[in-house]
Amino acid sequence: MPPVSLQIIREEHASLAAVLRSLQLLVEQGPGDHPATFFDIARAILFYIDEFPEREHHPKETEHLFPLVALRAPHVADVIARLDQEHAGGEAAVRELQHLLLGWELMGEGRREGFVRALERYLDFYLEHMRLEETLVLPAAQAHLAPEDWAAVDAAFATNSNPLSQGRPRDPAYDRLFTRIVMRAPSPLGKG
Repeated sequence: MPPVSLQIIREEHASLAAVLRSLQLLVEQGPGDHPATFFDIARAILFYIDEFPEREHHPKETEHLFPLVALRAPHVADVIARLDQEHAGGEAAVRELQHLLLGWELMGEGRREGFVRALERYLDFYLEHMRLEETLVLPAAQAHLAPEDWAAVDAAFATNSNPLSQGRPRDPAYDRLFTRIVMRAPSPLGKG
């Protein structure tokens, strides 16, 4: 049975991929006749990305998983260095998207294209980032980390409270965010 942290990481990647796809679909549909709802959902999704993956998921990969994998599987050290660099810039990237979205909302349609282009770049970047983790780093971790390594990584990830994970503990403070996104966002994430 794989370590619990690998399951958590994969679940969180799946949640994030669904969030990104929902945001992409939302933007493709556009504000239509309901701009207040559109911008509210888009802001909530970007807040989730800033709040959970950037502040909880990535730091744990960088601090707990990546150093052990680089030590035990040096053949992926260059990939890990790249991923760490991407983690370091992730918060700024999502904040830029939040700013561009606000510009579109407040300044009008003339700001839409800038947001859409930045979102496309962000989606490509993020999906490739997760692909590298899933296809190179996680398999190397599974093959090379010792049980005591996994105990430390599992302990770090066990405290994650992804607000969009089904069946995992959630911080009650995130319930409102979870409800807002799931009830109003388009599929595959939401019911809206």
